[in-house]
Amino acid sequence: MTDRRTARPAVARSGYLLAAVAFAVCMAGTTLPTPLYGLYQQEIGFSELTVTVVFAVYAFGVIGVLLLVGNVSDTVGRHPVLLCGLGFAACSAVVFLAADSVPLLCLGRLLSGFSAGLFTGAGTAYVLELAPPAQRARAGFVATAANMGGLGCGPLLSGLLSEYAPGPLVLPFVVHLGLLAASVALLLLLPETVAGARPLRTARPVRPSLPPEVRRVFAPAAIAAFAGFSLLGLFTSVSPAFLTGVLDIHNRAVVGLIVFAAFFASTLGQLLVPRLGTARAIPLGCLVLIAGLALLAASLAWTTLAPLVLSALVGGAGQGMGLRGAVGEVAAASPAEHRGGVLSALFVVAYFGISIPVIGVGLLTGPVGLAHAGLVFAACMAVLAAASGAYLLRQASPGTQT
Repeated sequence: MTDRRTARPAVARSGYLLAAVAFAVCMAGTTLPTPLYGLYQQEIGFSELTVTVVFAVYAFGVIGVLLLVGNVSDTVGRHPVLLCGLGFAACSAVVFLAADSVPLLCLGRLLSGFSAGLFTGAGTAYVLELAPPAQRARAGFVATAANMGGLGCGPLLSGLLSEYAPGPLVLPFVVHLGLLAASVALLLLLPETVAGARPLRTARPVRPSLPPEVRRVFAPAAIAAFAGFSLLGLFTSVSPAFLTGVLDIHNRAVVGLIVFAAFFASTLGQLLVPRLGTARAIPLGCLVLIAGLALLAASLAWTTLAPLVLSALVGGAGQGMGLRGAVGEVAAASPAEHRGGVLSALFVVAYFGISIPVIGVGLLTGPVGLAHAGLVFAACMAVLAAASGAYLLRQASPGTQT
């Protein structure tokens, strides 16, 4: 096993950036189908509730992996876990290339969820560990930006390719397979960061647990992550149907661009965290998120595009502030030997935010319509974000350093 101290100087200095590229490529595959659901509905024929169920299958795949093997990279090493994640991402792309039924769509999403579940905690920890000591603060941003930026690039890439290139249900996944192959090559250039890593065959499921020193900061961080991811879940699963069915916007590139805007704003919101401090960023992120939810409600109520775009930008920024603050607080409190597992536990809660509210919107769409279901969602998430912010402010002591 290659030790980081013996790695080539160029790799040692920029290795965390290369790992972030692979991280972003893997996460892009998880949102690649977002602008394509309308085409699948035309070819296969299914309801809006089915779209939300297909989307939620992905979230449950992520959660299952995080719960069962979320901390396995702390013992077997980051490399084998991340390479397995890229393998599942490639299998997902192959299934989508052959998808001609709802079960195959669900299988593709499930495999995509496995890839994200393996990458989310281990990839974040790997980027942080590869960074030179002087770049640790920057690496925290790079890790969360790779996560959110990758999620945003997926719908942008597939929206552009499906709208302006041949084979709208083929080319996006072929391109992603090529990017995954390049990501495997990048990871093979990078050293392992877990000392004494055991063989992958020795890995066993471990019951999720939090070290005592992490528990105080984990609860508020997880609440903020849940609220923020719920908004992103709505944009990636339901907003394409709202844009096409209610606002009569059928250009898939535009759909992909609006979804991308939410994740891009999340990345920009993360840039504010060093100025605010991680402890302040979480409650302020909740406040900005509430503003984004209010704009979303305005778009749904008035059936206009401008508030929806503003909602993506404002709500995404709030989510990014809260996410980077949460990751920073939790990672700083975690012992190195448990960091991958603790970060995985944080994202378990976050992905429950993606799945449960989205399914609720799908269930309500039939009886009350998509717009009214979205209004109920916005109201519920605004209440949750407000409660989260109030809880965090109560927990903060006057002497807390930020």
